[in-house]
Amino acid sequence: MIRYDSNKKWKEMLQQGLELLAKFQEQGRVRILQPWRNLNVKATRRLSSANDFLGYVDGIGYLDGTRSILEWKTTSSRYPEQPAGLLSLDPQLICYSWLTGIAQVSLICFVRKRVPEIQYLSAVISEEQRNDYGCLVESTVAQIEAANFSAHSGIRFPHSACLGCRFIGLCLNNQQLIEARLKRRPGAEDLDWINQLAA
Repeated sequence: MIRYDSNKKWKEMLQQGLELLAKFQEQGRVRILQPWRNLNVKATRRLSSANDFLGYVDGIGYLDGTRSILEWKTTSSRYPEQPAGLLSLDPQLICYSWLTGIAQVSLICFVRKRVPEIQYLSAVISEEQRNDYGCLVESTVAQIEAANFSAHSGIRFPHSACLGCRFIGLCLNNQQLIEARLKRRPGAEDLDWINQLAA
């Protein structure tokens, strides 16, 4: 059951929705050709002779002239925009990119605040990320077929636990964040031989 704050009235929510849609139309940043075909897009990928991966992508179109997967979101607070590259860690967007082969992904976030606004966020999902996701799908299917269901983590927007994680610099390959958040403790130099093994 969906519950809303007691001070929220249906008329206010309707008005806010209409304002957001008017603003979206006025800004004109999203363009979808053949909407009957490119909205709520059914996408499948063959995994094996017995299994297909099925997903539904909100839309495939253009944001500011760049072809992109389009994902619509409604939220009561803005999505984080820093550090740079955070959106590219979103497992749903990585999945859609892997499923469609489209590297550019975009979130169009309808932010329901006192003064409604629309956030347009974009990222590029790398081929390496798509390949890693494909491996994850294969191993997950194998786990499901073996009836082994273990928990896994992932970021969840707009309140991402990644923002406070000391290891986010490693995920984003951001040397500045790595140096700022990961500190060497006294005696750590005794473990430098490990780096030689990796080389």
